[in-house]
Formats: sequence, C-alpha cells, structure tokens
Amino acid sequence: MIYSFTLKSVMLLVGLLLIASHLFAMLQGGTVKGWLRNFPRHKPSGVILTLVLAAWFFWLVEVSDLGEFDKWRSLVQYLTPVSAILAILFMQEFLAVRALGGLMLMAAEPLLESAFMREEQLRLLLVVLTYVWLIAGMFWVGMPYTLRDQISWVTSSEKRWRATAFAGLAYGVLLCVGGLLSR
Repeated sequence: MIYSFTLKSVMLLVGLLLIASHLFAMLQGGTVKGWLRNFPRHKPSGVILTLVLAAWFFWLVEVSDLGEFDKWRSLVQYLTPVSAILAILFMQEFLAVRALGGLMLMAAEPLLESAFMREEQLRLLLVVLTYVWLIAGMFWVGMPYTLRDQISWVTSSEKRWRATAFAGLAYGVLLCVGGLLSR
C-alpha cells in the first residue's frame, strides 16, 4: 500500500469537499456557472492541472514497487516531465479537461485503497462515487468535449443547476455521516 489513509479520514475529507464546493455552487451560482463554462478551454487551468498530474505520476513511479519493470523507472521518470511539456505545447484543445480526467483516474487509487478489505457497508458510498469518477475521468480523457456538453446541460436550466448542487451537497453529507460512523 502506497497511501496510508484511513477510510474515516477519506470519507470525511471527500464529504467536506463535496459539501463546500456544492454549497458554494448554490450560493454563487452565476460566478460558478461562468467559470465552469470557460473551464474546458482555459489554458492556465490546463497547464496547472497537467503539471500537478505529472508531478504526482513522477512521485508515484519513484515510490512504487515496479517489480520486473523496475529497470524502466529512470526512463519513465525522465519521460514524465517531457510528456507533460509536450502535452502542454501540442495538446491545447481541452487540455484542462484531459488533465482533470487524468487526476480523477489517479485519485481513484487512494480512495479505493482506503476502502479495501473494510467491513463497513458505508464504505460503498465512497466506492460508488469513486467508480463514477473513474468512468467520468476515462470519458474526459478520451472524449473531452463530453465535459463541455455536461456543463452546458447542467447550466442551461436553473432547476437542473439547483438539483445538481443539492445532490452533491446531500452526497457530501452522506459521506461525512458514513465517515463519522466508520472505525
């Protein structure tokens, strides 16, 4: 195990992040909608997220047991920043979406690891959310225009916006309750 997070801490952290972000989206709807509409093609966000993703991957290669692929460690570590720079320079279309999708794929491992071999049924709240993020991340990396379409759909109606924000807020509360009830 690379990460040593407890199920309780992960559920509380993810729950609090969901509550904070969705409450902010409810209270500052106009600001958040405008930011979300610009996000898919926002170059600075894409650069920052790509660099964060590359740094996380570099660290993961450094600390992981690669087994029989250990002889490739230094080459992969060398190619990681090179790949990030090339992505920033030549993959400018929807770079922010692709990087966000990559981060969601990377984040799945510590989340699922915290719930692995745990008895609590409430862990499934985190597991289900993680698999939804995994599927979304795969789509956003491979077909980044889907996030743009999803943002357009959610922001086109005030009713949808409120329902989505409330759903995220409610799920965050469920995760916090699950975190408090877990050992």
